[in-house]
Amino acid sequence: MGSNKLRIIVIIIIAFLVGYFAGVTNIAFDWNNYQPDIQVSSKEPPPSVQFVDTTRMWAVLDKVETLYYDKSAINANKMLDAAIVGMVASLGDPYTLYLPPVQNTSFKQGLAGEFDGIGAELGMKGKEVIVIAPLDGSPASKAGIKSGDIIIDVDGKSIAGVDLNTIVSEIKGPKGTTVTLTVQHKGSNTNVDIPIVRNTIVVHSLASWTKEVKDIPLINHSADGLAQAANDKIIYVRLSEFGDTTNSEWQKLAVTLNKEIKADPSIKGLVLDLRENPGGYLTDAIYVISEFVKSGTAVQTQDSTGTKTPYPVSGKGLLTTIPVVVLIDRGSASASEIVSGGLRDNHRAVLVGENSFGKGTVQEAFDMGDGAGLHVTVAKWLTPGGTWVGNGKDGKGLTPDYTVNLNPKDPTHDTQLEKAVELLVK
Repeated sequence: MGSNKLRIIVIIIIAFLVGYFAGVTNIAFDWNNYQPDIQVSSKEPPPSVQFVDTTRMWAVLDKVETLYYDKSAINANKMLDAAIVGMVASLGDPYTLYLPPVQNTSFKQGLAGEFDGIGAELGMKGKEVIVIAPLDGSPASKAGIKSGDIIIDVDGKSIAGVDLNTIVSEIKGPKGTTVTLTVQHKGSNTNVDIPIVRNTIVVHSLASWTKEVKDIPLINHSADGLAQAANDKIIYVRLSEFGDTTNSEWQKLAVTLNKEIKADPSIKGLVLDLRENPGGYLTDAIYVISEFVKSGTAVQTQDSTGTKTPYPVSGKGLLTTIPVVVLIDRGSASASEIVSGGLRDNHRAVLVGENSFGKGTVQEAFDMGDGAGLHVTVAKWLTPGGTWVGNGKDGKGLTPDYTVNLNPKDPTHDTQLEKAVELLVK
């Protein structure tokens, strides 16, 4: 995000909810021996804002100032931020949120690709805080945190009713320190305590390899069709997020893969792994789709009036002829769903795996000054064929063309990757 620019983004599944009130006033606090004198410098809303009677708000502030026993606890900035957070939260949309300076900085650091923490994207499903996806190689992933895990406690303290903003702040911390999460794995009713040592998380969006079928790890090489194709080659690309470095990383990789494909006829196809990819920038999703699709629509949006706006593919794709299979799961959200749906609707890929997360809205980001930020849901996004992956507050996601579940008892066998390879070499 540019410091003073608006950028349309598809927000990683994070919502920060608490409090109430409309931030349409400027409040100045004058401290005098911990006796705050609240002065209103402006209480007139801009013309476009609906009428709001702020009498009750001022009455509450007056009572707090006059009666609250601990005057030193009255913090002007904290009260104002809580009021704005609550105003936005009253919409009931977990993706429209106000980020106070500390949280906004943390969010930007995450998209920039480096931060201290456990390396897991969190989101809301109803009233439950769940893990959307642990990042590849992160402390969370190594400790056993999985997509779909429900977080119950943080360091032994219940998080029931606590806003996600606060929960994220408690889970993050300096490198080398430990946080213990109490979680329920998906499909289980048993609580499990998982200690995680925080570390500096450096996120690289892309990883790839090109291998002969016989040398691909995690698949059953004697499966039907695979043994006969032992010497055929497959390109595997793992895209873990859509962040600040995604486009530059992808551009370099696409050039390399284009040369490989032209030089080696034994390459039969490409597997694009978007499993546990929590999303990121809409523009990056369009960029990736455009690498595989020659012409047409990458995605379309639908605003509050029902008007649909198509976003065409852009640039000259370097991978427009190679067969593609996309891997998705319940941790594939927002931008990764846009890519999956865009490639399928343009007849450039089939989807293998499990239903995706179902995050079907677009947010616009605003710099609100003093380090704070505001994300506002401005539209739904639809696949080129008109499919919306959302369904009310809980998304329904994309349904894969081939539903394949992993066997949790056999992590050495990737049945989803195996199916993808089988489709490409048959």
